[in-house]
Amino acid sequence: MITPTRVSYAVLAATIILAGFLQLGVPLLVVLFSYFALRQLYFVTRRKWLALVVFVFVVAVIVAAGIHFTRVAILALPDVADTSIPSASAWAQKRQIELPFTDFESLRQVVVNALGEEANYLRNVANVAKATTTNLVFSILGIVAAASLFLKTGLDPYRGSHRVKNNLYSICCDEVSTRFRDFYRSFATVMGAQITISLINTVLTAIFLLAVHMPHAPLLVAATFLCGLVPIVGNLVSNTIIVFVALTVSLKVAISALVFLVVIHKLEYLLNSKIIGDRIRNPVWLTLIALILGERLMGIPGLILAPVVLNYLRVEMLTVEVHAEPEEVEA
Repeated sequence: MITPTRVSYAVLAATIILAGFLQLGVPLLVVLFSYFALRQLYFVTRRKWLALVVFVFVVAVIVAAGIHFTRVAILALPDVADTSIPSASAWAQKRQIELPFTDFESLRQVVVNALGEEANYLRNVANVAKATTTNLVFSILGIVAAASLFLKTGLDPYRGSHRVKNNLYSICCDEVSTRFRDFYRSFATVMGAQITISLINTVLTAIFLLAVHMPHAPLLVAATFLCGLVPIVGNLVSNTIIVFVALTVSLKVAISALVFLVVIHKLEYLLNSKIIGDRIRNPVWLTLIALILGERLMGIPGLILAPVVLNYLRVEMLTVEVHAEPEEVEA
């Protein structure tokens, strides 16, 4: 008979593989991040219901702020473009460079042509909207699942009512819970390293923002730290916000910000490899390979999950004792 331990390993492996194959990396990460946040809030509040209320409030504030900023950005984009494009045209003319656009409308047409014909453009927009809606629904389900796990953990809540106490189902549930608990601990370990990375990135970004006298610098610094808690993706979000704000100042500041943030983004691969590799006690080259493979297999979610899986494998293998075979005695 297959042992419950083997079943638990198979369930965990199947979960990770299916998450990549079915493109469910986003909801899996939402569950992990939400549960991690709830555990940290519980450490502060010491009450589960209070931690859950604070978590829901924070999520609502983040969503509301994201919607508000998106709306403001869309409304302000034409004005920003009309202000920045003349500067870009003058800069290009001095260097004898011909730009394919002269105003916001021509810039929009260039973007549409780059994406393809009008029908293809509308189809791409529809696909993006569909993918965004799907990820949003899955994210909500992931938050609900994380809250349920936080309030009442365990796969077999009615274990005491079973006629056979040590039945196969209950034992398998215990083993599966153990595997996922260990996997979450690996995730929490990596998140601890990610906080360090976010602090370093925030300090470097704050120095740049203050040096160029960027508007709303304190708010941008806070957004950089919060977004930086999400590996790679968070930096892309914060970088987009910073570049957009820089455009309201001047095109030169926006280009400087873009170059600076691109360099920081590229260096983050090495930074992740070094800091996370030291935290999970893996060599830098191995962590870097895991990051590359994770990104190729699952995209950005795979990039985030790669060091988690690598750390989990190391921890699990360290618990297995291998008995050396006795050396053959020469005749």
